[in-house]
Amino acid sequence: MIPLTPEHVQATLDTFNLGLSVTHYDQTTHTSEDAAAAIGCRLGQIAKSMCLIAAGEPVLVVAAGDRRLSDAKLARYLAVGRKKVKIATPAQCLELFGYPPGGVSPVGHRTAGLRILIDESLDRWERIHAAAGTSNDNFALTFEQLLEITAGEVLDCTEELKGERMT
Repeated sequence: MIPLTPEHVQATLDTFNLGLSVTHYDQTTHTSEDAAAAIGCRLGQIAKSMCLIAAGEPVLVVAAGDRRLSDAKLARYLAVGRKKVKIATPAQCLELFGYPPGGVSPVGHRTAGLRILIDESLDRWERIHAAAGTSNDNFALTFEQLLEITAGEVLDCTEELKGERMT
């Protein structure tokens, strides 16, 4: 299946008239650590998109790069057993969300109406950065703009990474 592109993400962003722009980086932004280094920001400012399948339904969770998804919190919120929440395969990422792992955008998905959950820990930053279709493309925005463009549900679904200090 052919992945959607940063141009597709930009076209989706343009529909909101918020002045959000996709930026291409020569360095990879595949992981949160890579993205923070390429962009020159704190790890927690990276809004990582995690593609999940919960009880057979696709769910996108957007969380800070310095946090780890809590499957217990997420399963409780979704009212499913922990074993019913699985990471989407790369093929499912392309088929359902439209992008390969490492480039999944929080907007412009192949499947309309995906459930999007946003971890509240992203709210501590003035500016955050999200993937825009490839592992070299991102866009900057505020937490409020993320809520607006995704219509996401805000919840506490992460925990601090061991050995990391949140700031």
